Amino acid sequence: MSRRQFLIHSLASYSALTTLSKSAWAQTAYPNKPIKLIVPLAAGSAVDNAARIVMQKISTNIGLGIAIENQAGASGIIGADKVAKSAPDGYVWGGFNDSIMTMLPNLQSHIPWDIQKDFEPISLVATVEWGLVVEQDSPIKTAADLIALAKKNPGKINYGSGGNGSPQHMAMALFASQSGIKLTHVPYKGATQAAVGLAGKEVDVCFQGIATVNSLVKSGKLRLIAVSTPKRMPQFADVPTVSESGLVGFEFNSWFAMMAPAGTPKPIVQRILKEVLKALSDENVKEQLIAQGLTPRGSTSEELASLLTAQLNKYEKLIHQAGISID
Repeated sequence: MSRRQFLIHSLASYSALTTLSKSAWAQTAYPNKPIKLIVPLAAGSAVDNAARIVMQKISTNIGLGIAIENQAGASGIIGADKVAKSAPDGYVWGGFNDSIMTMLPNLQSHIPWDIQKDFEPISLVATVEWGLVVEQDSPIKTAADLIALAKKNPGKINYGSGGNGSPQHMAMALFASQSGIKLTHVPYKGATQAAVGLAGKEVDVCFQGIATVNSLVKSGKLRLIAVSTPKRMPQFADVPTVSESGLVGFEFNSWFAMMAPAGTPKPIVQRILKEVLKALSDENVKEQLIAQGLTPRGSTSEELASLLTAQLNKYEKLIHQAGISID
């Protein structure tokens, strides 16, 4: 081999090695520092509980810390805005409920972000199963009792929620609309605060994600009188559905999904998705979620985007039909 041929061969080899090195670096560079998950809801809420279970597993799997930052307030608008305005580098994720993603956009016209333009969908994580709860000494024993009492005392029964436009507000407003009763709404700063307020007899009743009130029910401070699932839940087999105990056909649940700031590179979105689905496939994670009253899900980014569109359209119609407002 001539000296010229040797140099050409060496340069080609060096180029190939450099390209391979860059490619390998690109594949292993993310993630290489701690990650933050912003949950625009109070600590102890259903989404927060689910997020902590799933994020702990992801953190273990990737060998990096994941800090959960609760940014409650304004029904989730503030926390979601912080995610939308974060650098799209994969180190800030959003853990949102469907109220933030599909209800608020139909209730407020001045939200500082657009759910379909300012975020990258990652995955549906879990659905949050819901129930009707009262404080332990309440005379309300069933959904039928609530309806009957409200009809005798229009507007005198108070219900708590996690804020105007929250899922708790939406669930009870729909229940009231479908049963023809009038209730008085008392908004709190978060679902957890509403549950504590109910236990303290500040309000009479709440619809809540079971994950939020599970510990209060188990400790005897609250009583779960009905679940809003189509069928009874195995872990609460003695608790009837709302449909079979007072309002035929009523169903309600909500869901928890992962989002990233718009512009997050597709390979990073896919890497996050891979880790979410891996965590959700773990049997221990599944058991923990189910015990909390959640149903593990998982989806592709495209499936979540389609779900968002469908639910936005669904709630636009429901909110209009029920005459729900948050003024």
